[in-house]
Amino acid sequence: MRILHVCSELYPLLKTGGLADVAGALPLALNRQGADTRVLLPGFPAILAGFHSAAEVVRLQTFAGPARLLFGHTEDGVALYVIDAPQLYERIGNPYHDAQQEAYADNYLRFALLGWVAAQLAGGLDGWWRPEVVHGHDWHAGLMPAYLASQGRPVKSVFTIHNLAYQGLFPSRCFAELDLPASFFSLHGLEYHGQLSFMKAGIFYADRITTVSPSYAREITTPEQGCGLDGLLRDRSSNLFGILNGVDEAVWNPSTDDAIAEHYSAAKQAGKVKCKARLQGQMGLAVTEDKPLFAVVSRLTEQKGLHLILAGLGEITARGGQIVVLGSGDAWMENAFRAAAEADPANIAVKIGYDERFAHQIMAGSDIIMVPSRYEPCGLTQLYGLKYGALPLVRRVGGLADTVVDCSLENLTDGIATGMVFDEFSENGLTQAVRRAFALWSRPKDWKTVRRTGMQQDFGWHAAAEQYLALYRAL
Repeated sequence: MRILHVCSELYPLLKTGGLADVAGALPLALNRQGADTRVLLPGFPAILAGFHSAAEVVRLQTFAGPARLLFGHTEDGVALYVIDAPQLYERIGNPYHDAQQEAYADNYLRFALLGWVAAQLAGGLDGWWRPEVVHGHDWHAGLMPAYLASQGRPVKSVFTIHNLAYQGLFPSRCFAELDLPASFFSLHGLEYHGQLSFMKAGIFYADRITTVSPSYAREITTPEQGCGLDGLLRDRSSNLFGILNGVDEAVWNPSTDDAIAEHYSAAKQAGKVKCKARLQGQMGLAVTEDKPLFAVVSRLTEQKGLHLILAGLGEITARGGQIVVLGSGDAWMENAFRAAAEADPANIAVKIGYDERFAHQIMAGSDIIMVPSRYEPCGLTQLYGLKYGALPLVRRVGGLADTVVDCSLENLTDGIATGMVFDEFSENGLTQAVRRAFALWSRPKDWKTVRRTGMQQDFGWHAAAEQYLALYRAL
């Protein structure tokens, strides 16, 4: 089966979040199961730089200006189409916004072109290869199903919602530039409260809709987490599926990871002690095995529950714990974490920014990884934590609820506990989970058992690939 994935970033070429990890791993997993998968991407500088054996497929005159469609491969063999349109994509820094964190004013053109080219490929633009299913990811690819619909749906489409909160909203005047039928800008189409919505377009026109966890698929049909689109999602619920993301074991594996101080595994965990000591020393924390080391690798925003962690720092350190934080986000939150680290440098360490290699070292060196999100479509951080023996401390929401089992007495007895889970999105809810973490830490034998159970969980991409292939075949 020939499948075209459409997205805005792909690991290891360009990554701003978990979408890139999915785009980098899922096509390879599908190919291992016999599919013929290619990925369409915008020609951002980082993507062009990592593009091998690039050849021109065709030159195009589009509503967004001239463009070339290139074909080549990544170093690990993912087949790529890349849209080379320098006037749209050749910008330094973040692919979505400028140095002042302002979204580019022409983003509607930059990502509409992505959907338009996908539809052209579905219509036979490349005479050597034509997809049977086109699979778009998040709002950046949201217009792809609309362009397919405008062309009579030459192939079937799947649209995956990675985070419903980011919807690709633009002024209504932008619609006139997108080469779509005028009738598409309506309640039964792209119009959303007088604006143009890329996310709504994907949900409305795609043949099938997926999200990145079963729980999130249910949650987004409710007013609480539907972000204003819950009514449409309820209407389309018979075509809505939740498929849990996976972990790329070629990238995230403590027994082979060259970023960490020493390799280890679920069966042989001794190397984690050395990783912890290295992390503590590197971050200026007191080097000791006795203190549980909590960790955060996240955007520093209230959606991720980081204000709860700020409020709970005293609880962690007063009970004898340490914490290391890696992330960036809201300025006031960055400053608050810096101030906390300056006040207690032996127990609190903060690095503002993102460093992929250092994220691996944190997973390997920490005892607990904290993901107390208000909402979480899937979450990959807790999956990395499980793989590296950092027990996840999470809120019971979205993919977090689907992947972490609380260390309650009954779950410990049944041998299924893998972390700490709380329900109430509040400082008190987090505090109760922190207290359970310390209670488990005080029982070293149980702690090691839970850690081993977590590390033995199988969240590889093969299961997700099987479910996606079944979905494609049903179409």
